[in-house]
Amino acid sequence: MRDDELQVALRRHWEASDANNFTEEHHIYRADAVLEYPQSGERIRGRDNIQASRAAQPNAKRFTVQRILGGGDLWISELVLTYDDQPSYVVSIMEFEGRKVVRETQYFGEPFAPGPSRTQWVE
Repeated sequence: MRDDELQVALRRHWEASDANNFTEEHHIYRADAVLEYPQSGERIRGRDNIQASRAAQPNAKRFTVQRILGGGDLWISELVLTYDDQPSYVVSIMEFEGRKVVRETQYFGEPFAPGPSRTQWVE
């Protein structure tokens, strides 16, 4: 699959995620894909288990894509994921084999106040 096709597939994935369309959201994963959340130590194996874990999430959520970067078999998405009106900043690293994701790792960061020592350089 060419890079432009993978980028379109990723945009569809995040649009489906934002719409809570769990079936469409998980088409991008291979059946034996692995999802990791390093900060919590969770590892979920298999597309069906990944989909079930996300469908079970009770919070109202929204995804806003900031940018998608990558090429070949490695793609990175920067997102703002809002759960119940509380934003988290997310980096999703997806590794592809062919047309499907075989591994995704997601890192989450909470917002924080600007540092006063940087004020003069901040836009």
